[in-house]
Amino acid sequence: MRAVIQRVKEAEVKISGKTVGKIGKGLLVLLAVHVDDTEDKIEKMATKIINLRIFGDQADKMNLSVKDMGGEILVVSQFTLYGDISKGNRPSFIESAKPDKAVPYYGKFVERIRASGLKTATGEFGAMMEVSLINDGPVTIIIDT
Repeated sequence: MRAVIQRVKEAEVKISGKTVGKIGKGLLVLLAVHVDDTEDKIEKMATKIINLRIFGDQADKMNLSVKDMGGEILVVSQFTLYGDISKGNRPSFIESAKPDKAVPYYGKFVERIRASGLKTATGEFGAMMEVSLINDGPVTIIIDT
């Protein structure tokens, strides 16, 4: 699994002009499932993101997780994170899991985040989405399991 995590003041995802997911202060997580991923990667990735200490404490030091500061998470599927351009200019997505695997893994990941008690919003797997955000910092972290 690969995730691009952005610390945000707010984020929103729309489909055909309609808001389907929106959060306030927290994390925007763009998530891709790899063709070789196993289910244990779901727990590993979710735990890492929930506990990622990238929010400022009273001394403005990155010491707090999204859970510590009562934040929210917006999870958006993005298979293009595994785009490979090593052989030309058109990306190959053969490293991205096919929907029959990626959809349930994405769903289980979202369930795991929600089970932590965090307010969690999502996009829609496979849809053309418009994602907007106000990046806070900016702070952007990439995690590969």
